[in-house]
Amino acid sequence: MSRRVLAVPAALLLAALTLSACGNDSGEGSGSSSGSGAGLSVVKVSGDQGKAPKVTFDEKLDPSKVETKVITEGDGEEIADGDNVLTHVWIGNGFTEKQAFTTYDAGTPELLNVNDQLTPALKKGIEGQTVGSRVAVAAPAGDAFSPEQGAQLGLGNQDSVLFVLDLVEKIGTEPKGEEKPVAKWAPAITDDDGTITGLDFSKAPEPGDNLLITKTVKGDGAVVKKGQTIYVNYLGQTYKGDKPFDESYSAGSPVSFPIGVGQVIKGWDDALVGQTVGSRMILAIPPDLGYGAQGNKDAGIKGTDTLYFVVDILAAV
Repeated sequence: MSRRVLAVPAALLLAALTLSACGNDSGEGSGSSSGSGAGLSVVKVSGDQGKAPKVTFDEKLDPSKVETKVITEGDGEEIADGDNVLTHVWIGNGFTEKQAFTTYDAGTPELLNVNDQLTPALKKGIEGQTVGSRVAVAAPAGDAFSPEQGAQLGLGNQDSVLFVLDLVEKIGTEPKGEEKPVAKWAPAITDDDGTITGLDFSKAPEPGDNLLITKTVKGDGAVVKKGQTIYVNYLGQTYKGDKPFDESYSAGSPVSFPIGVGQVIKGWDDALVGQTVGSRMILAIPPDLGYGAQGNKDAGIKGTDTLYFVVDILAAV
């Protein structure tokens, strides 16, 4: 729950990679028929999986079609269409032979949903690979980014692209662990064909002044630590509110943010640090641990509103 409602700005990388794809249905883009043919054979990728790669070019990268090469094969699950995958991404400009973007400097992988919204080259490099793998992908400009997408990363519209991908972890969309009885103060969760849509307060008592936490599922994963980036699905609604003021379940992909370091409302920092991955929780957060007396006008939250959330903790890194 961001300090201005959980509307975390999309990372530059994610925005560039998930805008409308520039290739056609076959995954072959406008650049697939051009190029000298100098593909992955002119590139050397070294270094340990999970750490920033060292990339050297023998000559300018100019592939005539998308090429993929598994540098290190992981022993995890195979990645399929529709999966959410934590991925470290290094992007190189095949013309200038320089780095264009990397997630390694920040130390946090990007969450990518493997679907047709990814650029064709990136999807081809991830789908069918196994978790723990390092994969190199060389692509003509038309299979990597549209001119508008490439411009966000400083790439010219004819520049070929090299991706180095470390496939860190596949993230589920459901809690995983031991089911638990829900506290009597908690509102009921409503859903539509399994997708959470709201909270029912018809049997919930008036809220008090304390932070309340109850689990419907106690996760069987690792304990969430202060300073980690967590990946969650969530829904927020004020006490007896007619509808949620924010939610992520309908988007089909979790959201992420640092926890325990003041990047979200204090009620979330206090409630989520120390919980286990895989948990589904219901939180009641009093105003002083939410938005305080000023509330959040844009979200329709008054300074006296108690905030209730359903939160699924899906990963922490």
